[in-house]
Amino acid sequence: MADRDRDETYDEFYDCVNMQPKELEEWLDTEESKSVGDSDDGESTGHKSGRRIVDIKRTNKDELTDEQWDHMDKVIGYIHRHLSQEPDGDIEETDWRYSLMNWGHDPMKDE
Repeated sequence: MADRDRDETYDEFYDCVNMQPKELEEWLDTEESKSVGDSDDGESTGHKSGRRIVDIKRTNKDELTDEQWDHMDKVIGYIHRHLSQEPDGDIEETDWRYSLMNWGHDPMKDE
């Protein structure tokens, strides 16, 4: 896990992941969601991550596994890195936004 304690990880994860579980599940069912990301077995890394994020958000904090904590750190890092690469112009229908949404963050909510 990164150099932060679990309380910090938890808070930052919930700051970064601004989509609710049902909202994320519905997004993951769209063609736009399935159209982005790297994939070697038919499902992109981000799409798999989105499904894991739904599970994490539906798990009580004191019941999270070490693997879930590690994934929360990975999600935080991905979202921070990806946000720093924001393209110019309208982002609404961009692969950049769609990738972030697969990881549970809709940058349109920040506007």
